[in-house]
Amino acid sequence: MANSNSAFMKPMTVSDELAAVVGKGPMPRSEVVKALWVYIKKNNLQDPANKRNINADEKLKKVFGGKDVVNMFEMTKLVSKHLS
Repeated sequence: MANSNSAFMKPMTVSDELAAVVGKGPMPRSEVVKALWVYIKKNNLQDPANKRNINADEKLKKVFGGKDVVNMFEMTKLVSKHLS
């Protein structure tokens, strides 16, 4: 059962753009997502009208490919481009 999430728990290299938000890697994808949500909530970047949307600040725009607003499902896809 421990092997079922091994890919999700494998430490990954974090890009410089993403490291500016979540800290230096390597870290598992699950920790990257947790750290990203801590950053989003700390900086009040979740859209109050539609909580599925994230309003990017300058650091997050670099991670989100220059987009101002990203929904949480798209965010996962964009963040994975910064992990190797």
